[in-house]
Amino acid sequence: MKIEICVDNIESALLAQYAGADRLELCGCLALGGVTPPYSLIKVAVNLCDIPCYVMIRPRAGDFLFSDLEVEMMEQDIYMAKQLGAQGVVIGALTPQATIDVTCCQRLVKAAMGMGITFHRAFDLCADPYIALEQLIELGCERVLSSGQQRSAFEGKETLHKLVQQAQGRINIMAGAGINLHHAKALAELTKVDELHLSAKTYRQSQMASENSAVMGNHAEDDNKIWTCDTKQIEAIKQLFNSMNTK
Repeated sequence: MKIEICVDNIESALLAQYAGADRLELCGCLALGGVTPPYSLIKVAVNLCDIPCYVMIRPRAGDFLFSDLEVEMMEQDIYMAKQLGAQGVVIGALTPQATIDVTCCQRLVKAAMGMGITFHRAFDLCADPYIALEQLIELGCERVLSSGQQRSAFEGKETLHKLVQQAQGRINIMAGAGINLHHAKALAELTKVDELHLSAKTYRQSQMASENSAVMGNHAEDDNKIWTCDTKQIEAIKQLFNSMNTK
């Protein structure tokens, strides 16, 4: 079972690798669902991490209906990620009818030639996930990240299982959203998914000493929190599947 950890800072990237992650998804602003990260994060993560780094290609938060200018931006972000040495990219674009925007995705796939391609959870907004899956296979994506079109992957386990059956090894199905130690094993056994995706999110308190009353964001309590990934959770999930393999 491959474990992918999504991160939005270099501290989390290094912690995830240390804990045994098989792959990193590099993002900006995970609190918004993830957008394209700073080029500096891509460069440093690729240089310091021995595991594959896939880069989120998403120019903004919100929906997945992109203008021509935004598609051009995503193409440029893919070119830059490739130049910086990233092994893959994470893409997704839809039409107003909640179908895969094949034309847009063809452009992004072409820009990413030679890199691995994951289609992200825009897939979970598709009107018909089974038609969408065939389109992603035809586009050449190597995996799709999905919660089975539910709030959490465990809630969407029935759809995930159907997607795995339909895929028949032509594309990897990676379960994501709400993955944790309590149900990871059951989810894997019920769905037969190929990979799991999680953030294993936690935080540490800032070491900055300040009595100033200024607030930097919408939530004052977050100003002193540094969000990172929980190495213990990653290690526990890895150990869970390692023990399954030795039985």
